[in-house]
Parts: sequence; structure tokens; C-alpha cells
Amino acid sequence: MKKSQELLSALLAALPETREFHARDGATYKLLNNVASECVAKLFGKNGPHRAFMESAGEVVFPYVSMGTINSTHLFGLDELIIFSFYARNRRNYSRVADIGGNIGLHSIVLAKLGYEVSCFEPDPMHLELLARNLAVNNVTHCVEVHSKAVSTQKGSLEFIRLLGNTTGSHLAGAKNAPYGELEKFSVLTVPVVDVMHDVDLVKIDVEGHELELVKVTTAEDWKSTDAMIEVGSPENAEGVFRHLDQIGVNMFSQKTGWRHVTNLEQVPTSHREGSLFITGRSEMNWS
Repeated sequence: MKKSQELLSALLAALPETREFHARDGATYKLLNNVASECVAKLFGKNGPHRAFMESAGEVVFPYVSMGTINSTHLFGLDELIIFSFYARNRRNYSRVADIGGNIGLHSIVLAKLGYEVSCFEPDPMHLELLARNLAVNNVTHCVEVHSKAVSTQKGSLEFIRLLGNTTGSHLAGAKNAPYGELEKFSVLTVPVVDVMHDVDLVKIDVEGHELELVKVTTAEDWKSTDAMIEVGSPENAEGVFRHLDQIGVNMFSQKTGWRHVTNLEQVPTSHREGSLFITGRSEMNWS
């Protein structure tokens, strides 16, 4: 376990310095991903200690749990570790963060341990129960304001679809075409994304296909003091996000190209398999 801890610490420290190699199709990414997978499996896997020191965030405790075909170790993938390293490097640039699509709380825990004020939005009661447990075992319950709501375009309620075979893929109705497997459907309350953005200076958005609807209702004014790290779920959403942000003059930086400034649609990730997209009204993405 000591060796895995040392490798994880070294990896987290190195990620900001190797950002130009974060594109998922590169040899360096594949090497780093192998290291990350090995460390995470030993530290947070079913038979692991379920805890590790994560650089500036200190010790993170995360009990193993299965969520269908996905388990809690998958939440520590290299792409997530890259985002965690971005959080760590930007503690002087941001102070209030919204975790939209909080799942079972890993991002909120890391953010809270880094000293951020966190508002977490998660509509699924099944995930909320695990999220509350994870916040408690990390002693950050008082640092994270949990909202049992989905974030959408307006206040109200919408149908939510839970995928029992992979609850991390659960989503608002209409966000994905032809959801698969055994499903449960129920209504959830919603809060407008622009209201959330106005209360924070950074948002993490992982909403399983609903990201285009959120981005489309934003204006250039909304992005003047709020940045976002977002997962794009499909080529259609990638095109819509790019067209809208390009039209209103908001900048994008893509993991797909080693976090270079996006100048054309081909540079935008079209699924989680191509990494994240950073959105900002600023002229650069700060890794220093």
C-alpha cells in the first residue's frame, strides 16, 4: 500500500506540469492512466484500505461500493485526478464551487478538503444516502451544502431516469436517447443553472447528457465571474455547446488537445472518452 500511496502522490503532483499530455489518445496519458488505475485499485478497491493521502487535500476516505457495472474505484479515473489537480492548483483563484451532478460525493469531498465552500447538487435519493455517509466519514459535512435537486434550465420538476445497471449514468428524461437496461422513473425538483452560477465562481458539471440545455441558457454575462469544468456527452451536444459559446464570445479549453484554446468544433470533446471541457470568460486556463 505504501508504494501505491507514493505513486499516487507523485502522479497528482506531476499532473499540472504535464497538462499538454492530458489528451487521452497520447502515449503519456496511457502511461499515466496505467499508473493511476494500479494505485486506485489497491488503495480504494474492494480489499483496499479505502483511504489515501491526496496531495493538498490530505487524507480522503472513500468506502468501496458497487453501482451496477460501475464501482467507486472508477470515480478515481485519471481524468478525475486531472480535475482534482486543477482544483488544488486554483485555490487562490476560486473560493466557492458548485458540484453539479454530485453522485456519491467524491468531488465535493476533495473540494471541501482543499478549503472550498461547496454546494452539491444530486437528485437521486440512492446516491444522496451514500453521499451523506461519505461526507460524514471525511468530516466535511459542515463544509458542503447538499441540495437534493437536479440543475436544469428553470425551477420546477422533471422526470428522472435511474439506470439500475449503472446508476452513475442516471439522468433527466430526454438527456439520452434510448436508455438501456432496467429503469426506475420518478420526479425530481430542479433549480435554474444561472441561479447556481451566480452564487459561485467555479462549477463542475457532470449531468449525463443535459449539459447542452444548461449551456444554451447562459449569456456572456454569466461567464464573466464563473468558470466551468464540464463533461460533454455526445457529438450533438459538443456541436451545440461550441456554437453557443462561440457565438457569445466565451472561451473554451479542451483536454482533447492538451488544454489548448478551442478554435474549432473538432477540438471539443464529444464524450467522456475524450476528456473534459473548460469554459471561461477569461483569456486563459490557469494551471499555475
